Amino acid sequence: MEKFRQFVVFLVAAALLGSLSVLLVLIWVLHWRGGLAWDRGLLEFNWHPVLSTIGLIFINGFGVIVYRLPWTWNIRKPLMKYIHAGLNIVTFVLLVISLVAVFDFHNSKRIPNMYSLHSWIGLAAVIMHALQILLGLCTFLLPCTPMFIKTFYMSFHVGVGLFIFGMAVTAAEMGITEKLIFSLRSGSNTTLPYSQSPPEAILVNTLGIFILLFGGCILWIAIRPEWKRPPEHLKENVGSEDASMLNKTNVSAETSNENIPEGIARLSHLHLEDVGQRSTF
Repeated sequence: MEKFRQFVVFLVAAALLGSLSVLLVLIWVLHWRGGLAWDRGLLEFNWHPVLSTIGLIFINGFGVIVYRLPWTWNIRKPLMKYIHAGLNIVTFVLLVISLVAVFDFHNSKRIPNMYSLHSWIGLAAVIMHALQILLGLCTFLLPCTPMFIKTFYMSFHVGVGLFIFGMAVTAAEMGITEKLIFSLRSGSNTTLPYSQSPPEAILVNTLGIFILLFGGCILWIAIRPEWKRPPEHLKENVGSEDASMLNKTNVSAETSNENIPEGIARLSHLHLEDVGQRSTF
């Protein structure tokens, strides 16, 4: 029960921080940056921080931990795979739109593309996210994929997913700082420079803190072994042959003391976590 309370605390904190991050980025672009439009100008560029925060940070973050939400443990694993994939695909669609917005703005204003570290890390995260989706769909949703490939790829899939999310948080922090430096320049007649901490700078710095804390909560939830989806909720994904043998074993144990064939006897003593490990895919 104590572990569950700790999980709920971090989950509520992540939901609150993520929601506040989305709210603050909307306040930023709507109040201080003029709003949103698709005009090849600054208003079109504003879609970039909004969609990146909603997609690559908020939705992607909960996509990372969706399997660990206790309220999803009674949902069959195949359906959970589609939910997880759906969240990642929605993230990718939002990212594509955000990239079109920023490239469209740069090209219309003849601003060079891909010269900053923010752009390098951000684009790398988008490309890796796309590859992660493609390989995940081919590996875990195609029934023809051999089990040994799924077993081999699973650890890479999890590790790369966490790495991509870390890259997303890093790129977001760099991006909002870069935008403030460009927008709040010394000598501007419309605003104080960034170095004098005008209200816009304070709000966006707060946004950066919220994104950082949100990322920390998501990663902490994702790496805690005691908060992993319990194997007993994955037993329905054991292969049909194994499931049939398990049923026969249970019936035999309850109805008689007759000798059990050696193969079934071994399966009846199979540790629950081993079953869960085999059915993770």
